[in-house]
Amino acid sequence: MTLRPAMFALLASASLAACATVPSASPMADGDQAQPRARNVILFIGDGMGISTITAARIYDGQSRGEPGEENLLSFEEFPNVALVKTYNTNQQVPDSAGTATAINTGTKTRAGVINIGPDAPRGDCAGSQANQLRPVAFDMAQEGRGIGIVSTARLTHATPAAVYAHSPERDWENDAEVPAQQRAAGCTDIASQLVGFDFDVALGGGLANFRGTALGGRRIEESADLPAAWASRTGGHFVTTAAAMQSAPDDGLPLLGLFSPSHLTYMAERGQDSAEPTLSQMTRTAITRLADDPEGYFLMVEGGRIDHGHHDGRAGYALSETQELSRAVAAALEMVDLEDTLILVTADHSHVFTMAGYPTRGNPILGLVEGNDDSGEPTGEPTLATDGLPYTTLGYHNGPGAVSGERGMPSTAIDARQQAAIPLSGETHGGEDVALYAVGAGAERVRGVIEQSRVHDIILEAAR
Repeated sequence: MTLRPAMFALLASASLAACATVPSASPMADGDQAQPRARNVILFIGDGMGISTITAARIYDGQSRGEPGEENLLSFEEFPNVALVKTYNTNQQVPDSAGTATAINTGTKTRAGVINIGPDAPRGDCAGSQANQLRPVAFDMAQEGRGIGIVSTARLTHATPAAVYAHSPERDWENDAEVPAQQRAAGCTDIASQLVGFDFDVALGGGLANFRGTALGGRRIEESADLPAAWASRTGGHFVTTAAAMQSAPDDGLPLLGLFSPSHLTYMAERGQDSAEPTLSQMTRTAITRLADDPEGYFLMVEGGRIDHGHHDGRAGYALSETQELSRAVAAALEMVDLEDTLILVTADHSHVFTMAGYPTRGNPILGLVEGNDDSGEPTGEPTLATDGLPYTTLGYHNGPGAVSGERGMPSTAIDARQQAAIPLSGETHGGEDVALYAVGAGAERVRGVIEQSRVHDIILEAAR
């Protein structure tokens, strides 16, 4: 494996290509040299990482180092090829993660709430889903002999990681206790069971409770169920539950399964120095190290899953710190791979109703109160007041739990604060605007223009073949 810490020299020589329409394939003109084949493909998905999130996280990241922030770039913003991606589901203008992850992994847009099931099957209908199963790209890669890796800060049974390996007409069927008896009788298997039955090389994330029975602190019907133990016995693989165990697991060609939390991993902003959970960048390094020895190459999906959760809870600081960690994970990958034979894609499955506004002065703390400029264009040094006489933050939400009923109070600027929202909802919702797709490496030139989300799947296969 070739280390390429100076990858930006390669990026500087590349240009951003754009076009109004994107064909379904990229045929070569007569006389063109063959495009490089992507032996390895790494797909990073920032769950809910819309454009406004990237902009705010760019500033947050710079300010965390004492910079003004606006001129900063996250690691993947240096990539030479960029496209805008349309995220709608077949039945919703504003999508959910199951439908968008299905589009990315299978090349087919579908309904919200289903995982790798075509749009003709109703959600939650096991019998209807049997004839409408879609083939995810990891299946093709595995058939070609490539290694398969799955990494997430969410539960590995959650919608985005599940779309790498599972088929389910209902995203919530993460363990067998969640699958109605009638649907189990019709032949549907819970998502956790599908993971341990899938031939992966590395799978690292959260969600241990979905793999164990109640006697072991889990949620499965059989009290003594222990799917990881059964998996390790069957495969000879290594099962780990801490960062230390992950990093010390033998790299002996046997698969590695890491489940580091009963549910999702802890937010970066809430972790202490003694946390036993690995970071996203640590899991990414471990996955690439173990996959790199595969002679046929590999496919690795890495999800920053808790970006989405921070937004849903109306806590922008959490979402931005998780985006910062995703950027670190991308930077870690760039140091470990050879871009001559590796394609790295960074995208989001959808956006959020997250805004950045109010005319703050340059370098204003991104999580802070808006402080503007005076008539001469110089900073006032004082918070700008709304018509109710109170200051307000740069960041906010169109809807969510931060909405205020009655008189508004003084907004908090702490990292765990809920930013104010316009419409009261128990959870903030996704946004429907396009998201970005960034690409570098072998086959990256295919990423351009405005594309359907299902096109990401095609780009992966075209580059790999």
